[in-house]
Amino acid sequence: MKMHVNRTLAITLAGGVMLGAGVVLVAQQAVTKTQRVPQFENGDVKVWKSVVLPNAPLTMHRHEHPRVIIALSGGTMKIVEQTGAAEEHVWETGKAYWLPANPPNTMHADVNGEDKPIEVMVVELEHEK
Repeated sequence: MKMHVNRTLAITLAGGVMLGAGVVLVAQQAVTKTQRVPQFENGDVKVWKSVVLPNAPLTMHRHEHPRVIIALSGGTMKIVEQTGAAEEHVWETGKAYWLPANPPNTMHADVNGEDKPIEVMVVELEHEK
């Protein structure tokens, strides 16, 4: 009986270690590329998490609606317009920032020139009052 319990315990522990390793692997895979991860959406707001890795910009896009950015892992983000014009935003970890809708017929890319990922939660309003 004792051997059976020890074997079961060993198998359970090994399974737990493998599961833990799998969770770490999934977490590491989640930040191996610049991406947007949808979080929540309804008729009023759309929420996503953006992870922008160093020197791996988000592709050209636009925002039809204003939004709030909450810096989960802050840094300096360069917003590069399709015309080549650029502006820098310094987002401090734990702080929130307001960004208006983009002007009509414009697009931009978000470029992280730092040496660590910038991670933000974006809450975009789906309609204006």
